[in-house]
Amino acid sequence: MGVNLRGRSLLTLLDFEPEQVRHLLDISHTVKAERLTGQKHQRFQGMTLAMLFEKRSTRTRCAFETAFGEEGGHPVFLSSSDIQLGAKESIEDTARVLGRMFDAIMFRGFSQETVETLSEYAGVPVYNALTDRFHPTQVLADIMTIEEKLGDTSGLNLVYAGDGRNNMANSLMIGSALVGMNCTILAPKQLSPEEELLATVRRLAEDTGCEIRVTDDRREALPDADIIYTDVWASMGEEDRLKERIELLTPFRVDSEMMEQTGNPGCIFMHCLPAVKGNEVTVEVIEGPQSVVWDEAENRKHTIKALMIATLL
Repeated sequence: MGVNLRGRSLLTLLDFEPEQVRHLLDISHTVKAERLTGQKHQRFQGMTLAMLFEKRSTRTRCAFETAFGEEGGHPVFLSSSDIQLGAKESIEDTARVLGRMFDAIMFRGFSQETVETLSEYAGVPVYNALTDRFHPTQVLADIMTIEEKLGDTSGLNLVYAGDGRNNMANSLMIGSALVGMNCTILAPKQLSPEEELLATVRRLAEDTGCEIRVTDDRREALPDADIIYTDVWASMGEEDRLKERIELLTPFRVDSEMMEQTGNPGCIFMHCLPAVKGNEVTVEVIEGPQSVVWDEAENRKHTIKALMIATLL
């Protein structure tokens, strides 16, 4: 029997099995090929998508709106100033109302608990398009990009350099474990991943035959890396900590020396964007030949379309 995700939410990739992630990636490659060859479909005709934003967005908003709209669906953008989410109206009540009016709900904001509550009460698929804890739709695009550039992910070595506790580090560990890719978090000890999540991901990695490592030593992390990944040093809502983060994370900046330390001329550079060039990555790396960040950004659209196809049709 094939994989059936109809009606499912995506709150964290921990909710999915490896074969379910494989199913989403297969659809992603298919819909990208359709787009490139000019094939047009109207798979979401007559359907509606509520898009709830507490945090600003470029790639996420554009990816969801274009993916849903070009398939004939009607996406509705709702910011914190547009609706009563968690203000005059509880999250539970908002979820009940939106679930009766829309076919699916997308949430991008601060608390993981908010997106989980929406899913519990809405009665329709809910997609986590970023919380402070997880960013699962980004990692689907990341894995798709790695497959395009390097082929089978099994046994590849991904190194994430930077804040090891943020939503990207958390989600990359999970995604890597699901597809059998080794993942090393290269971070200062003060910003290491939380132990409970690390233990959960390592149990998953045992089943898929890969390794999840954490270190603050570049010499240990970088040799034989196939992918170097980084993110901003202060996420949205943490701007007041930037000075402290710069002091902590400057030794973990991705520069030409770090790329060379991999010993792998085929190593690619990735970033979820937006990037603060000169902080977490130098201009010469992000604009250089090893950078695949623009393919990665485009693939947000294709993986998000695939997610909605799999869960709505």
